[in-house]
Amino acid sequence: QVQLVESGGGSVQTGGSLRLSCAASGLTFSAYTMGWFRQAPGKERELVAEIRWSGIDTYYADSVKGRFTISRDGAMNMVYLQMNNLKPEDTAVYLCAAKLRCSSAYAVWGQGTQVTVSS
Repeated sequence: QVQLVESGGGSVQTGGSLRLSCAASGLTFSAYTMGWFRQAPGKERELVAEIRWSGIDTYYADSVKGRFTISRDGAMNMVYLQMNNLKPEDTAVYLCAAKLRCSSAYAVWGQGTQVTVSS
């Protein structure tokens, strides 16, 4: 059974930090590009950060560049999102997702973890 389980969300004040974790199981982790998405109330889901199956190439949304860092641990089948200098506009449910390296669409999703940033 393919499964992604997020953890690490919570409530912080502006300028604070959080580290999100995503545990992947039931898939060949090295064959998947992993991404972190977020969805705020009334807004569309957006891709925040992505790390290729190779672990070398990354992508960040302009809104988080310089503040967020995505990483992966192939030995543990884990993906992380280090979030620094958090802002109220970062408040959202953060979801981990996976797509095969030959695919253009994310096909596997976690349940999400809530991040709330207060001013």
